Amino acid sequence: MIVVPVIPSRRDALESTLHSMNLAAGKVDPDNTIIPFAQFSTLHTARLVILQANTGDDIRTYGWQPHHWQVSLALLGDVDGDATEFLAQLAVVAPSGLSMIFRHCEGYSEHQGSLLEFLKAHERRSAATYVNWIGRTVRSVSEDAKLQRSLSDALPDIVESAGRENTRHIRQQLLDHVQHEVHAGRLSLISDARTPLRYRLLTILHLVGLPVLLLVLSPLLLVLAPFVLWRLRSLETSDPDIDIRPDKRHLSSLSAIEDHDTSNQFNVFGDIKPGVFRYALLKVVMVLVNYTARHIYRRGNLGRVRTIHFARWVFLNGNRSMYFASLYDGSLESYMDDFINKVAFGLNLTFSHGVGYPRTRWMIKGGAESEQPFKDTLRRHQLPSQVWYMAHPGLTAIDMARNARIRRGIEVYPTDDKLIRDWLADI
Repeated sequence: MIVVPVIPSRRDALESTLHSMNLAAGKVDPDNTIIPFAQFSTLHTARLVILQANTGDDIRTYGWQPHHWQVSLALLGDVDGDATEFLAQLAVVAPSGLSMIFRHCEGYSEHQGSLLEFLKAHERRSAATYVNWIGRTVRSVSEDAKLQRSLSDALPDIVESAGRENTRHIRQQLLDHVQHEVHAGRLSLISDARTPLRYRLLTILHLVGLPVLLLVLSPLLLVLAPFVLWRLRSLETSDPDIDIRPDKRHLSSLSAIEDHDTSNQFNVFGDIKPGVFRYALLKVVMVLVNYTARHIYRRGNLGRVRTIHFARWVFLNGNRSMYFASLYDGSLESYMDDFINKVAFGLNLTFSHGVGYPRTRWMIKGGAESEQPFKDTLRRHQLPSQVWYMAHPGLTAIDMARNARIRRGIEVYPTDDKLIRDWLADI
Protein backbone atom coordinates (compact mmCIF):
# COMPACT_ATOMS: atom_id res chain seq x y z
CA MET A 1 0.00 0.00 0.00
CA ILE A 2 1.42 3.34 -1.14
CA VAL A 3 -0.07 6.54 0.33
CA VAL A 4 0.87 10.01 -0.99
CA PRO A 5 -0.79 13.38 -0.18
CA VAL A 6 -2.54 14.99 -3.15
CA ILE A 7 -1.75 18.57 -4.19
CA PRO A 8 -5.13 20.29 -3.52
CA SER A 9 -5.17 22.19 -6.81
CA ARG A 10 -4.45 18.98 -8.76
CA ARG A 11 -7.19 16.78 -7.35
CA ASP A 12 -9.58 17.16 -10.29
CA ALA A 13 -6.78 16.42 -12.74
CA LEU A 14 -5.82 13.34 -10.72
CA GLU A 15 -9.39 12.04 -10.75
CA SER A 16 -9.55 12.59 -14.51
CA THR A 17 -6.34 10.58 -14.97
CA LEU A 18 -7.66 7.75 -12.80
CA HIS A 19 -11.03 7.63 -14.56
CA SER A 20 -9.23 7.35 -17.91
CA MET A 21 -8.03 3.90 -16.75
CA ASN A 22 -11.62 2.61 -16.72
CA LEU A 23 -13.80 1.33 -19.53
CA ALA A 24 -16.83 2.51 -17.54
CA ALA A 25 -17.70 3.26 -13.93
CA GLY A 26 -16.53 0.32 -11.83
CA LYS A 27 -14.93 -1.42 -14.83
CA VAL A 28 -11.19 -1.04 -15.25
CA ASP A 29 -9.43 -1.63 -18.54
CA PRO A 30 -6.95 -4.36 -17.49
CA ASP A 31 -4.72 -3.36 -20.44
CA ASN A 32 -4.92 0.41 -19.89
CA THR A 33 -1.77 2.31 -20.87
CA ILE A 34 -1.22 3.94 -17.46
CA ILE A 35 -0.93 0.81 -15.30
CA PRO A 36 -1.49 -2.30 -17.47
CA PHE A 37 -2.54 -4.55 -14.59
CA ALA A 38 -2.95 -7.64 -16.79
CA GLN A 39 0.80 -7.66 -17.49
CA PHE A 40 1.60 -8.49 -13.85
CA SER A 41 1.46 -12.27 -13.49
CA THR A 42 1.58 -12.19 -9.67
CA LEU A 43 -1.09 -9.51 -9.09
CA HIS A 44 -4.41 -10.77 -7.70
CA THR A 45 -6.12 -7.42 -7.10
CA ALA A 46 -5.26 -3.72 -7.20
CA ARG A 47 -7.01 -0.45 -6.53
CA LEU A 48 -6.42 3.29 -6.49
CA VAL A 49 -8.42 5.18 -3.87
CA ILE A 50 -8.58 8.86 -2.98
CA LEU A 51 -8.64 8.89 0.82
CA GLN A 52 -10.54 11.79 2.34
CA ALA A 53 -11.88 12.31 5.86
CA ASN A 54 -15.60 12.61 5.13
CA THR A 55 -16.49 11.96 8.78
CA GLY A 56 -13.67 13.94 10.41
CA ASP A 57 -16.02 16.30 12.24
CA ASP A 58 -17.63 13.41 14.17
CA ILE A 59 -14.83 13.50 16.73
CA ARG A 60 -16.18 16.84 17.98
CA THR A 61 -18.81 14.84 19.89
CA TYR A 62 -15.94 13.71 22.15
CA GLY A 63 -14.86 17.30 22.76
CA TRP A 64 -11.86 16.95 20.42
CA GLN A 65 -10.97 19.10 17.44
CA PRO A 66 -10.88 17.24 14.10
CA HIS A 67 -7.52 15.73 13.19
CA HIS A 68 -5.91 17.26 10.13
CA TRP A 69 -5.86 14.84 7.21
CA GLN A 70 -4.73 15.92 3.79
CA VAL A 71 -6.56 14.20 0.96
CA SER A 72 -4.25 11.42 -0.23
CA LEU A 73 -3.96 8.85 -2.98
CA ALA A 74 -3.61 5.19 -2.00
CA LEU A 75 -2.35 2.52 -4.39
CA LEU A 76 -2.94 -1.03 -3.10
CA GLY A 77 -2.08 -4.44 -4.45
CA ASP A 78 -2.44 -8.05 -3.29
CA VAL A 79 0.44 -9.99 -4.80
CA ASP A 80 2.23 -13.33 -4.73
CA GLY A 81 5.77 -13.31 -3.43
CA ASP A 82 7.84 -10.41 -2.15
CA ALA A 83 6.24 -6.94 -2.11
CA THR A 84 9.50 -5.13 -2.92
CA GLU A 85 10.07 -7.32 -5.97
CA PHE A 86 6.58 -6.44 -7.20
CA LEU A 87 7.18 -2.71 -6.65
CA ALA A 88 10.41 -2.99 -8.63
CA GLN A 89 8.53 -4.67 -11.48
CA LEU A 90 5.82 -2.01 -11.29
CA ALA A 91 8.42 0.75 -11.58
CA VAL A 92 9.94 -0.93 -14.66
CA VAL A 93 6.69 -1.78 -16.48
CA ALA A 94 4.72 1.43 -15.82
CA PRO A 95 7.15 4.31 -15.13
CA SER A 96 5.42 6.84 -17.38
CA GLY A 97 1.95 5.88 -16.12
CA LEU A 98 2.99 6.14 -12.48
CA SER A 99 4.55 9.51 -13.26
CA MET A 100 1.23 10.68 -14.79
CA ILE A 101 -0.49 9.71 -11.53
CA PHE A 102 2.02 10.85 -8.91
CA ARG A 103 2.80 14.21 -10.52
CA HIS A 104 -0.50 15.28 -8.93
CA CYS A 105 0.89 14.36 -5.50
CA GLU A 106 3.18 16.21 -3.11
CA GLY A 107 6.90 15.54 -3.21
CA TYR A 108 7.01 13.66 -6.50
CA SER A 109 8.45 16.41 -8.72
CA GLU A 110 11.10 17.24 -6.07
CA HIS A 111 12.07 13.61 -5.46
CA GLN A 112 15.70 13.05 -6.41
CA GLY A 113 15.86 9.27 -6.25
CA SER A 114 14.40 6.49 -8.39
CA LEU A 115 10.71 5.78 -8.83
CA LEU A 116 11.12 2.62 -6.72
CA GLU A 117 12.65 4.67 -3.90
CA PHE A 118 9.67 7.05 -4.05
CA LEU A 119 7.23 4.15 -3.82
CA LYS A 120 9.05 2.55 -0.91
CA ALA A 121 9.30 5.89 0.93
CA HIS A 122 5.49 6.13 0.90
CA GLU A 123 4.73 2.48 1.65
CA ARG A 124 2.39 1.80 4.59
CA ARG A 125 2.48 -1.55 6.38
CA SER A 126 -0.75 -3.24 7.42
CA ALA A 127 -1.57 -3.72 11.09
CA ALA A 128 -3.39 -6.92 10.09
CA THR A 129 -4.12 -8.75 6.86
CA TYR A 130 -6.43 -11.56 5.80
CA VAL A 131 -5.93 -13.82 2.77
CA ASN A 132 -8.69 -16.23 1.83
CA TRP A 133 -6.30 -19.07 1.00
CA ILE A 134 -2.66 -18.51 1.86
CA GLY A 135 -0.43 -20.02 -0.83
CA ARG A 136 -2.95 -19.93 -3.70
CA THR A 137 -1.23 -18.04 -6.51
CA VAL A 138 -2.55 -16.11 -9.50
CA ARG A 139 -1.22 -18.83 -11.80
CA SER A 140 -2.84 -21.68 -9.89
CA VAL A 141 -6.21 -19.90 -9.85
CA SER A 142 -6.00 -19.40 -13.62
CA GLU A 143 -4.90 -22.98 -14.31
CA ASP A 144 -7.57 -24.44 -12.00
CA ALA A 145 -10.30 -22.39 -13.71
CA LYS A 146 -9.22 -23.53 -17.17
CA LEU A 147 -9.11 -27.13 -15.97
CA GLN A 148 -12.64 -26.91 -14.55
CA ARG A 149 -14.04 -25.43 -17.77
CA SER A 150 -12.31 -28.06 -19.90
CA LEU A 151 -13.57 -30.95 -17.75
CA SER A 152 -17.06 -29.46 -17.61
CA ASP A 153 -17.18 -29.26 -21.42
CA ALA A 154 -15.94 -32.84 -21.82
CA LEU A 155 -18.04 -34.46 -19.08
CA PRO A 156 -21.48 -34.74 -20.83
CA ASP A 157 -20.15 -36.71 -23.80
CA ILE A 158 -18.06 -38.98 -21.55
CA VAL A 159 -21.04 -39.69 -19.28
CA GLU A 160 -23.23 -40.47 -22.28
CA SER A 161 -20.74 -42.99 -23.67
CA ALA A 162 -19.69 -44.56 -20.35
CA GLY A 163 -23.00 -44.54 -18.47
CA ARG A 164 -23.77 -42.51 -15.34
CA GLU A 165 -23.06 -45.35 -12.90
CA ASN A 166 -19.61 -46.21 -14.20
CA THR A 167 -17.85 -43.53 -12.13
CA ARG A 168 -14.36 -45.00 -12.27
CA HIS A 169 -14.45 -45.26 -16.04
CA ILE A 170 -15.76 -41.69 -16.27
CA ARG A 171 -12.88 -40.48 -14.12
CA GLN A 172 -10.33 -42.34 -16.21
CA GLN A 173 -11.77 -40.86 -19.41
CA LEU A 174 -11.53 -37.38 -17.86
CA LEU A 175 -7.90 -38.04 -16.89
CA ASP A 176 -7.17 -39.09 -20.48
CA HIS A 177 -8.85 -35.88 -21.66
CA VAL A 178 -6.67 -33.77 -19.36
CA GLN A 179 -3.51 -35.54 -20.50
CA HIS A 180 -4.47 -34.90 -24.12
CA GLU A 181 -5.20 -31.21 -23.48
CA VAL A 182 -1.92 -30.72 -21.60
CA HIS A 183 0.00 -32.40 -24.43
CA ALA A 184 -1.76 -30.14 -26.93
CA GLY A 185 -0.79 -27.07 -24.91
CA ARG A 186 -4.36 -26.04 -24.13
CA LEU A 187 -4.03 -26.82 -20.42
CA SER A 188 -1.17 -26.25 -17.99
CA LEU A 189 -0.83 -27.88 -14.58
CA ILE A 190 2.48 -26.55 -13.27
CA SER A 191 3.10 -26.87 -9.55
CA ASP A 192 3.79 -23.61 -7.72
CA ALA A 193 7.30 -22.99 -6.47
CA ARG A 194 7.93 -24.07 -2.91
CA THR A 195 7.42 -21.38 -0.29
CA PRO A 196 10.82 -19.83 0.56
CA LEU A 197 12.50 -21.32 3.61
CA ARG A 198 12.88 -17.91 5.26
CA TYR A 199 9.13 -17.27 5.11
CA ARG A 200 8.34 -20.75 6.48
CA LEU A 201 10.73 -20.25 9.39
CA LEU A 202 9.30 -16.81 10.16
CA THR A 203 5.78 -18.27 10.05
CA ILE A 204 6.73 -20.96 12.57
CA LEU A 205 8.40 -18.36 14.78
CA HIS A 206 5.29 -16.17 14.59
CA LEU A 207 3.02 -19.15 15.32
CA VAL A 208 4.95 -20.11 18.45
CA GLY A 209 6.17 -16.69 19.52
CA LEU A 210 2.89 -14.97 20.37
CA PRO A 211 1.52 -17.77 22.61
CA VAL A 212 4.89 -17.95 24.40
CA LEU A 213 4.88 -14.18 24.92
CA LEU A 214 1.33 -14.26 26.28
CA LEU A 215 2.29 -17.11 28.60
CA VAL A 216 5.27 -15.16 29.93
CA LEU A 217 3.14 -12.04 30.43
CA SER A 218 0.15 -13.90 31.87
CA PRO A 219 0.78 -12.87 35.52
CA LEU A 220 0.91 -9.21 34.53
CA LEU A 221 -2.12 -9.58 32.26
CA LEU A 222 -4.15 -11.13 35.09
CA VAL A 223 -3.31 -8.18 37.31
CA LEU A 224 -4.20 -5.65 34.61
CA ALA A 225 -7.38 -7.39 33.40
CA PRO A 226 -9.78 -5.90 36.02
CA PHE A 227 -8.56 -2.37 35.30
CA VAL A 228 -8.76 -2.90 31.53
CA LEU A 229 -12.32 -4.25 31.76
CA TRP A 230 -13.40 -1.43 34.10
CA ARG A 231 -11.87 1.23 31.86
CA LEU A 232 -13.32 -0.33 28.71
CA ARG A 233 -16.83 -0.49 30.13
CA SER A 234 -16.70 3.05 31.47
CA LEU A 235 -15.70 4.34 28.03
CA GLU A 236 -18.36 2.25 26.29
CA THR A 237 -21.15 3.64 28.49
CA SER A 238 -20.01 7.21 27.82
CA ASP A 239 -19.50 6.86 24.06
CA PRO A 240 -21.72 9.40 22.26
CA ASP A 241 -24.33 8.10 19.83
CA ILE A 242 -23.65 9.29 16.27
CA ASP A 243 -26.55 7.93 14.29
CA ILE A 244 -26.45 9.87 11.02
CA ARG A 245 -27.88 8.64 7.74
CA PRO A 246 -25.42 8.72 4.83
CA ASP A 247 -25.78 11.46 2.25
CA LYS A 248 -27.70 10.42 -0.89
CA ARG A 249 -25.06 11.82 -3.24
CA HIS A 250 -22.40 9.86 -1.36
CA LEU A 251 -24.47 6.68 -1.65
CA SER A 252 -24.89 7.31 -5.36
CA SER A 253 -21.11 7.62 -5.87
CA LEU A 254 -20.63 4.29 -4.07
CA SER A 255 -23.38 2.35 -5.82
CA ALA A 256 -22.20 3.54 -9.25
CA ILE A 257 -19.14 1.27 -9.07
CA GLU A 258 -20.72 -1.71 -7.27
CA ASP A 259 -22.17 -4.99 -8.56
CA HIS A 260 -20.59 -4.91 -12.02
CA ASP A 261 -19.12 -8.35 -11.31
CA THR A 262 -19.52 -11.20 -8.85
CA SER A 263 -17.04 -9.45 -6.53
CA ASN A 264 -16.87 -5.94 -5.09
CA GLN A 265 -14.29 -3.66 -3.50
CA PHE A 266 -14.77 -2.02 -0.10
CA ASN A 267 -12.92 0.85 1.60
CA VAL A 268 -13.65 2.56 4.91
CA PHE A 269 -11.64 5.34 6.51
CA GLY A 270 -12.20 7.11 9.81
CA ASP A 271 -10.83 8.25 13.15
CA ILE A 272 -10.01 6.06 16.11
CA LYS A 273 -11.80 7.03 19.31
CA PRO A 274 -9.69 9.48 21.35
CA GLY A 275 -7.26 8.44 24.05
CA VAL A 276 -4.22 6.23 24.52
CA PHE A 277 -6.33 3.42 26.00
CA ARG A 278 -8.48 3.00 22.87
CA TYR A 279 -5.45 3.04 20.58
CA ALA A 280 -3.52 0.55 22.73
CA LEU A 281 -6.49 -1.80 22.91
CA LEU A 282 -7.02 -1.61 19.14
CA LYS A 283 -3.33 -2.30 18.61
CA VAL A 284 -3.63 -5.48 20.70
CA VAL A 285 -6.76 -6.51 18.77
CA MET A 286 -4.91 -6.03 15.47
CA VAL A 287 -2.08 -8.28 16.66
CA LEU A 288 -4.60 -11.00 17.51
CA VAL A 289 -6.52 -10.55 14.23
CA ASN A 290 -3.30 -10.80 12.23
CA TYR A 291 -2.28 -13.92 14.17
CA THR A 292 -5.57 -15.75 13.66
CA ALA A 293 -5.75 -14.75 9.98
CA ARG A 294 -2.25 -16.06 9.39
CA HIS A 295 -2.49 -19.31 11.33
CA ILE A 296 -6.15 -20.23 11.89
CA TYR A 297 -8.43 -18.63 9.28
CA ARG A 298 -6.13 -19.40 6.36
CA ARG A 299 -8.15 -21.89 4.33
CA GLY A 300 -11.20 -20.10 2.96
CA ASN A 301 -13.16 -19.39 6.16
CA LEU A 302 -13.16 -16.25 8.27
CA GLY A 303 -15.39 -17.36 11.13
CA ARG A 304 -17.89 -19.07 8.77
CA VAL A 305 -17.71 -16.18 6.28
CA ARG A 306 -16.40 -17.58 2.99
CA THR A 307 -16.88 -14.62 0.65
CA ILE A 308 -13.79 -12.49 1.41
CA HIS A 309 -10.77 -12.74 -0.88
CA PHE A 310 -8.48 -10.22 0.84
CA ALA A 311 -8.69 -7.70 3.69
CA ARG A 312 -6.31 -5.34 5.44
CA TRP A 313 -6.32 -2.89 8.33
CA VAL A 314 -3.85 0.04 8.20
CA PHE A 315 -3.12 2.76 10.79
CA LEU A 316 -2.78 6.19 9.17
CA ASN A 317 -2.56 9.86 10.14
CA GLY A 318 -0.10 9.35 12.98
CA ASN A 319 -2.10 6.33 14.25
CA ARG A 320 -5.14 8.55 14.81
CA SER A 321 -7.09 7.03 11.92
CA MET A 322 -7.61 3.61 10.40
CA TYR A 323 -8.20 2.45 6.84
CA PHE A 324 -9.83 -0.91 6.06
CA ALA A 325 -9.96 -2.47 2.61
CA SER A 326 -11.48 -5.72 1.44
CA LEU A 327 -12.54 -7.59 -1.67
CA TYR A 328 -15.67 -9.70 -1.26
CA ASP A 329 -18.21 -11.69 -3.28
CA GLY A 330 -21.84 -10.65 -3.69
CA SER A 331 -23.60 -7.41 -2.87
CA LEU A 332 -22.62 -5.10 -0.02
CA GLU A 333 -25.95 -5.79 1.69
CA SER A 334 -25.29 -9.54 1.71
CA TYR A 335 -21.68 -8.91 2.80
CA MET A 336 -22.79 -6.90 5.82
CA ASP A 337 -25.63 -9.32 6.65
CA ASP A 338 -23.21 -12.25 6.49
CA PHE A 339 -21.02 -10.69 9.16
CA ILE A 340 -23.89 -9.44 11.31
CA ASN A 341 -25.54 -12.86 11.39
CA LYS A 342 -22.41 -14.99 11.76
CA VAL A 343 -19.60 -13.01 13.40
CA ALA A 344 -21.00 -9.74 14.77
CA PHE A 345 -18.57 -10.07 17.68
CA GLY A 346 -15.67 -9.98 15.21
CA LEU A 347 -16.94 -6.74 13.70
CA ASN A 348 -17.24 -5.27 17.18
CA LEU A 349 -13.73 -6.32 18.16
CA THR A 350 -12.14 -4.70 15.12
CA PHE A 351 -14.36 -1.68 14.42
CA SER A 352 -15.85 -0.65 17.79
CA HIS A 353 -12.80 1.57 18.42
CA GLY A 354 -13.79 3.81 15.53
CA VAL A 355 -15.59 7.12 16.02
CA GLY A 356 -19.27 6.74 15.15
CA TYR A 357 -19.52 2.99 15.65
CA PRO A 358 -22.72 1.94 17.52
CA ARG A 359 -22.21 1.36 21.24
CA THR A 360 -20.82 -2.01 22.30
CA ARG A 361 -20.88 -3.98 25.56
CA TRP A 362 -17.58 -5.51 26.65
CA MET A 363 -16.31 -4.97 23.08
CA ILE A 364 -18.21 -7.98 21.67
CA LYS A 365 -21.94 -7.42 22.27
CA GLY A 366 -24.17 -4.69 20.82
CA GLY A 367 -22.51 -2.68 18.07
CA ALA A 368 -23.16 -4.48 14.78
CA GLU A 369 -26.23 -6.11 16.35
CA SER A 370 -27.90 -2.70 15.91
CA GLU A 371 -28.24 -3.44 12.22
CA GLN A 372 -29.33 -0.15 10.67
CA PRO A 373 -27.05 2.18 12.69
CA PHE A 374 -24.17 -0.18 11.90
CA LYS A 375 -24.92 -0.15 8.17
CA ASP A 376 -25.32 3.62 8.17
CA THR A 377 -21.96 4.00 9.92
CA LEU A 378 -20.18 1.81 7.39
CA ARG A 379 -21.74 3.62 4.45
CA ARG A 380 -20.81 7.05 5.86
CA HIS A 381 -17.18 5.97 6.29
CA GLN A 382 -17.01 4.13 2.98
CA LEU A 383 -15.00 5.51 0.06
CA PRO A 384 -15.22 4.50 -3.61
CA SER A 385 -12.23 3.08 -5.45
CA GLN A 386 -11.53 5.29 -8.44
CA VAL A 387 -9.84 2.28 -10.07
CA TRP A 388 -9.96 -1.38 -9.06
CA TYR A 389 -8.73 -4.53 -10.75
CA MET A 390 -9.23 -8.24 -10.17
CA ALA A 391 -7.15 -10.79 -12.06
CA HIS A 392 -9.99 -13.32 -12.22
CA PRO A 393 -13.33 -11.54 -12.73
CA GLY A 394 -16.35 -13.79 -12.41
CA LEU A 395 -14.65 -16.21 -10.02
CA THR A 396 -15.86 -16.20 -6.43
CA ALA A 397 -13.82 -17.47 -3.50
CA ILE A 398 -16.09 -20.53 -3.41
CA ASP A 399 -15.45 -21.12 -7.14
CA MET A 400 -11.70 -21.02 -6.52
CA ALA A 401 -11.97 -23.52 -3.67
CA ARG A 402 -14.07 -25.86 -5.85
CA ASN A 403 -11.61 -25.61 -8.74
CA ALA A 404 -8.73 -26.40 -6.39
CA ARG A 405 -10.58 -29.53 -5.21
CA ILE A 406 -11.06 -30.59 -8.82
CA ARG A 407 -7.35 -30.25 -9.47
CA ARG A 408 -6.52 -32.29 -6.35
CA GLY A 409 -8.87 -34.97 -7.67
CA ILE A 410 -6.70 -35.14 -10.79
CA GLU A 411 -3.48 -35.43 -8.83
CA VAL A 412 -4.61 -37.73 -5.98
CA TYR A 413 -6.37 -41.04 -6.66
CA PRO A 414 -9.68 -41.31 -4.72
CA THR A 415 -9.93 -44.30 -2.41
CA ASP A 416 -13.61 -45.12 -2.97
CA ASP A 417 -16.51 -44.47 -5.35
CA LYS A 418 -18.13 -41.85 -3.09
CA LEU A 419 -15.06 -39.65 -3.34
CA ILE A 420 -15.14 -40.01 -7.12
CA ARG A 421 -18.83 -39.04 -7.20
CA ASP A 422 -18.11 -36.01 -5.02
CA TRP A 423 -15.30 -35.02 -7.36
CA LEU A 424 -17.54 -35.39 -10.40
CA ALA A 425 -20.22 -33.31 -8.68
CA ASP A 426 -17.72 -30.43 -8.32
CA ILE A 427 -17.09 -30.50 -12.05
